[in-house]
Amino acid sequence: MHDSAAAPTAGTTEDILRRAGAAPDHTSFPTVDALNEQMESLRAQHPALISVQRIGTSRLGEPISLYSIGDGARSALIVGGVHPNEPIGSLTILHLTEQLTSDAAFRAQLDTTWHIVPCADPDGMRLNEGWFADPSDRERYAREFYRPAPDEQVEWTFPFSYKKAYFDAMMPETQALARAIDTAKPDLYVPLHNSEGGGAYFYLSRAVPALYPLLHALPAALGVPLHTGEAEGAHFTVLAPAIYEMGTLQDAYDWTEAYGLDPYPPGSAGDASTSYAQKYGTLSLIAELPQFSDPLADDTTPTETLYRDVLRESGEALQETGARLTALVDLVTPFLRLDTPLLRAARVFAPAATAAGEENVARAAQESDRVATVSEVEALSGLVRLHRLRWGGMLVRALRAEVEAGTAAPELRRAAVEAQDLFDGWLEGALQAGSSRPLPLSAVVGVQYGAILAAHAQLEGASRWASD
Repeated sequence: MHDSAAAPTAGTTEDILRRAGAAPDHTSFPTVDALNEQMESLRAQHPALISVQRIGTSRLGEPISLYSIGDGARSALIVGGVHPNEPIGSLTILHLTEQLTSDAAFRAQLDTTWHIVPCADPDGMRLNEGWFADPSDRERYAREFYRPAPDEQVEWTFPFSYKKAYFDAMMPETQALARAIDTAKPDLYVPLHNSEGGGAYFYLSRAVPALYPLLHALPAALGVPLHTGEAEGAHFTVLAPAIYEMGTLQDAYDWTEAYGLDPYPPGSAGDASTSYAQKYGTLSLIAELPQFSDPLADDTTPTETLYRDVLRESGEALQETGARLTALVDLVTPFLRLDTPLLRAARVFAPAATAAGEENVARAAQESDRVATVSEVEALSGLVRLHRLRWGGMLVRALRAEVEAGTAAPELRRAAVEAQDLFDGWLEGALQAGSSRPLPLSAVVGVQYGAILAAHAQLEGASRWASD
């Protein structure tokens, strides 16, 4: 039991920063099996506090569980593994569970039933476990990376129908997440994400101005830069620096369509889990924490380069990247024998790089004469590196699987060598050009954990914990 007699009141800025700064240090991420074992160990230690129910089954037969802690007036749902290449949330979940079960006063003050899904996509997360033992190794991370095709992402496969877009192919994992949301009916919903590099940034389902100062204070206190460069999507409404409103998929569709681009290309998926949760009046938070930080991520110094020129150059580089990857996919398609998640992802993301480039070129044509900041230049350069290493690396893994299985025709073997050489060149260039460094896992977990507590403090009825 923690001694909280001298601690600040739960939910105050002082207390949230203190708790965020006390996240334990780690040097690795738990595998799916290790995560499940640790959650079960905590449940065994606190059988009166933690209950569990099975809410679904993955496509490969893995049970998906929902843990519940406490019996409070409010409801919070925390979900890990919604994107299986983003495992910071695994450590956040373990820390949150430990804190809730070991500190009775803290738990009572929060007055909340906490629902937790440790991993929503165990099958996908297993395909990333090759780099979990040493996430500071940038090269191994790139070589062992996996991200599902859009229509296989748990986070983005909720039903969606708008104009020419239609999606209703909910995977078993998505159905399980929907059950978790319907069971919890959450006042607060936090699907745990993390970015690859740069700085921290946040999404909110609605504007909560009182929350912004603490979301800025958390990364500052723990040495994590804020992301002040290019947003993930230009259509997002900026609520404050590095804080965005989630908006809707309809907004993204209309924005893309307005630029004369295809708003729903082949391989597109559905709506987000946060949209599904809106029917309960839920406040949703996404805290994107980088694994690798760049000292330029929050440098708003003006450069001598026009922003439109940086946009155009990055767009042209992305188009070239997509063209090379798509040509390789087209070359090997007649000879492929194995239908793997890596191959399905590579097939979709290769043309996606081209589409991202077309978007940046189209935006550049309508951009003003303003100069770019240092962080904007770095963010767009990082975007090019991200597309090259993620999708090139997955294509290499997919083709290597064919070769190692003994099913590769000579044409495929030659293409596998070509893909490997292309990827190796991109990787060497990225390692030389990038100034990124691995962030302490205690810092990024602390910010994510603190952001959960900060958002919770803004819930209706929680205001007594929300101010100093």
